Formats: sequence, C-alpha cells, structure tokens
Amino acid sequence: MARCLVVDPRHPDRGALDEAGRCLARDGIIAFPTESFYGLGVMATSAAAVERLFTVKRRPADQPVPVIVTDRHQVTQLIETVPELAERLMARFWPGPLTLVMAARATVPSRLTGGTGRLGVRQPGLPLPALIAAAVGPITATSANRSGAPPATTAQTVESVFHDEIECILDGGPSPGGAPSTVLDLTVSPPRLVRPGRISRERLLAVCKQIQAGNANGL
Repeated sequence: MARCLVVDPRHPDRGALDEAGRCLARDGIIAFPTESFYGLGVMATSAAAVERLFTVKRRPADQPVPVIVTDRHQVTQLIETVPELAERLMARFWPGPLTLVMAARATVPSRLTGGTGRLGVRQPGLPLPALIAAAVGPITATSANRSGAPPATTAQTVESVFHDEIECILDGGPSPGGAPSTVLDLTVSPPRLVRPGRISRERLLAVCKQIQAGNANGL
C-alpha cells in the first residue's frame, strides 16, 4: 500500500517534501493535489520512472505526458529552444494553469513526448508541486487515474485505484476539480489550442493575436 502523508498543499511541511523527494529519487511514483485534480509524478528525466508511469496508468504509448517545472531554468533543461512567444506567455500566465508545448531536448525520454519530440510544460500556481520540482527537478503531472477513467479529486480515490502500484500519496484534501490546464502548442504557427482549460482563448489572444483550433491529445 502507498504511504499516505497529510500535507497542506499551500504550506507543505519539509518532512513531506523530503519524503516525496526520496521516493522520486528511487524512480518511485507519487500522487499529489494540483489546482484541479490529483496528479501522478515521477522524475521527468528518468526513462525508467517514466516507463513505470505509463505502465501504472495503462497509458497508450503515443500519448505524451506533461511536466511541471519550478522556474524558467528548468524549462531550458527540457526544451531545445524557448520561443519569444513562450517567454511572453510565461510572463503573463505563469505560475498558473497554462501548459506550453515546445520542442523537447534530445535528452528527454521519448516516452514522455509520446514519440512526438514535443513536450508540454507548466509552472503550477499551487505551491506543493512547484516546491517538489524545486527540490528534485522537473516532474510529471499527468492525472491520477487509469487512462480513460475520471481523474481523482481525493487521496482516498487515488489509493483505491493504485494501491501498492505507487509509493507515496500526499493528501492535501479534496482538490477543486473543474477545468484542467489550458494546453497551447507553440511548435506550429499560429499556435494551436490543443485543449481548452482554465485560461480562456480570449485571454491568450491578448498575447498570441492569432490561435488555430486543435484537438485534445491526452496531455
């Protein structure tokens, strides 16, 4: 059974952060609350951990997984070239629920990109996942569910689904649910709205000027 630690997601204690970090360093899987649902986290730079994540979620290999970063420096660890438009979007909407899809570095596990060579990254507005990424490096933030199932909004639901398949659950109480992060693909011009979410198209247009429609791709 996964170890469950009660934590304040806005003011997490050092002990919980350290335990999460130790788990991740061993290629373990943790669950944690985000601004919308509970997410599953592994070290984004560990091919072995990412492989485990896909197995546990039963996620199709062609569906990429988004990553949480704590600052722009971590973005450059993952992304080949950060476009000027990305800089403006990050300045306007980060920390917050906007995932930006850009070309990944060759060192990023190909499984993480779903074989596309593109990676979605965001800096979360909730302190807990950002502090974990600050301590250990970029982590994944895919929803805590089996692929195709509804995303979990409580630690208890996460535990009931995954049992001992994951190592640690950070119980921050019920997450609010609602819309997920908005996903914007910057590898095309004009940018493509891959998934509508908490940041509206209208707000994005104040920065992007033009956005093409797209279809959700499992981020």
